[in-house]
Amino acid sequence: MRRGNRYFASMLLSAALAAPMGIQAISAPQDDQDRERHEREERRVYDREHRDYHNWDDREDRVYRQWLDERHEAYREYNRLKRKEQREYWNWRHNHEEHEEHEHH
Repeated sequence: MRRGNRYFASMLLSAALAAPMGIQAISAPQDDQDRERHEREERRVYDREHRDYHNWDDREDRVYRQWLDERHEAYREYNRLKRKEQREYWNWRHNHEEHEEHEHH
């Protein structure tokens, strides 16, 4: 085989082998949405002051939005709050937990 043909065949083979990896690396939009939902469902947040963990799921997100609403604040992701604001949220949250438990029973 001539050197030029060997080089061309080598490039063609490399491209053929790399193509499946490239296709797998590109995620579909629904995969991103599923991953985001899964991460939101599985995320745990540490409350420093009360020294406990909370699962950040849809329920916690609703309660967090209620807290923002009561403070007349626009939605911001919890992890973007300042530490002081996070502490205020968890203090409020722990004070409202018992009320929430009674509403569900």
